[in-house]
Amino acid sequence: MEKEKRRIKSYVLRSGRMSAAQGRSYDALFPRYGMAFRGGFLEYPKIFGNANPVVIEIGFGMGTATAAIAQAHPERNYLAIEVHRPGIGRLLWEIERQGLENIRIIEGDGVAVLEEMIPADSAEGFHLFFPDPWPKKRHRKRRLVTRPFTNLLAEKLISSGYVYMVTDWRDYGEQALAELTATPGLTNAYAGFAPVQPGRPETKFERKGLEKQHQMYELFFNRK
Repeated sequence: MEKEKRRIKSYVLRSGRMSAAQGRSYDALFPRYGMAFRGGFLEYPKIFGNANPVVIEIGFGMGTATAAIAQAHPERNYLAIEVHRPGIGRLLWEIERQGLENIRIIEGDGVAVLEEMIPADSAEGFHLFFPDPWPKKRHRKRRLVTRPFTNLLAEKLISSGYVYMVTDWRDYGEQALAELTATPGLTNAYAGFAPVQPGRPETKFERKGLEKQHQMYELFFNRK
């Protein structure tokens, strides 16, 4: 309880309404493909029904990129974490529409989920695509990709695992580059920012950034 009081939230619960389709998908499919935050480490084979590697996405938005990646890589399992219920409903709709069996969703705060549900040395990778940039200087303490959170990412990765982050805010990209570089156990796969990684679909946030002529800043780190 004290930990919850001290933790700075890296998100704001938006009041966006669920569409009728999202609501139907949430009600019908969440019991099968989703779970609420709870204490206790997960056993991936029980959740997915197989022992395939697990990639974790933190903050998937509306989930269209998540679904596209999972569809392209049936040999991997994807654990998608989100707090916004309309996005969860939309991803559940995509799961049903595309017949995807390699996605499971956790509704909850990504930091708490990692701390209390994800075992150490268990994730093949982490995807953090366009996390909230918190552009105002007084709010930057809320940014997700900073220590000690990056230490937690390293702790949860397998020895050959990776962290893949994308942002369209240069100062956030530079800050994240410094924080990940200083994280024990992680090493940059490139000299500075990474090139666009093959197979990453364009997201809604990316399209909005490109419309504003924002540059994309990609980071790709491996666990040593």
